[in-house]
Amino acid sequence: MTAIDFAAFVDELATVSGETIRPFFRSALGIENKSRSGGFDPVTAADRAAEAGMRALIKKTFPEHGILGEEFAAERPDAEYVWVLDPIDGTKSFICGMPAWGTLIALMRRGEPIYGMMHQPFIREQFTGDGKAARYRGPAGDRALRARPCANLDEAVLATTSPLLMHQDDRGSFRRVEDAVRLSRYGGDCYAYCMLAAGHIDLVIETELKPYDVLPLIPIIEGAGGIITTWDNDKPHKGGKIIAAGDKRAHAKAMALLRK
Repeated sequence: MTAIDFAAFVDELATVSGETIRPFFRSALGIENKSRSGGFDPVTAADRAAEAGMRALIKKTFPEHGILGEEFAAERPDAEYVWVLDPIDGTKSFICGMPAWGTLIALMRRGEPIYGMMHQPFIREQFTGDGKAARYRGPAGDRALRARPCANLDEAVLATTSPLLMHQDDRGSFRRVEDAVRLSRYGGDCYAYCMLAAGHIDLVIETELKPYDVLPLIPIIEGAGGIITTWDNDKPHKGGKIIAAGDKRAHAKAMALLRK
């Protein structure tokens, strides 16, 4: 099977998660802090219900597939095909009533993400990619996604969720890039990466990411012609310190400042 064989099923997963999450958004809901280090890492009933619904559909349709999700234990992680689920990427935005969050879904085959989706069910937008092409579907229509050229950092728009999420040394490295760009914006989580794929942002730089935060976004960014790596220029599959760019030239110049 190829990635395109699973596209319709990914739409089903998005529908299941979206119908589960929407009633919770901008409502009075309980919030649990799952951080064990003294920070604030919120999780809600919407996160868990959406992931449970997607897991149930995967098990029913593809019982031989594995599942890696944010809220529950991994199942069959060594299977040929593994689904990666982040029911609400941007939970802090979600609990504040801000729409900069989304459901992330990826299909992995033999350890490589071959299809990815970011679904924003409140705005009713979907960003998809298979590493070779990427598409947008939503109120603005249905169109191909393409990252824009950006040769120089002084022409670049940079995004991150928040420098406060970074360790102090990493924050200093980020500031060197931030000082060199035309404009920087905070907030966005997964939405910022999709805006990069759509040609509205040139760089996204973050740290402390988990695999399920990044794996669904890789086929979208690469399918739109962008590049996504770690700060050490390795594969981003395991998360950690991540840099995404729409243009390899901007990526190289930002990397030089991060590693200075």
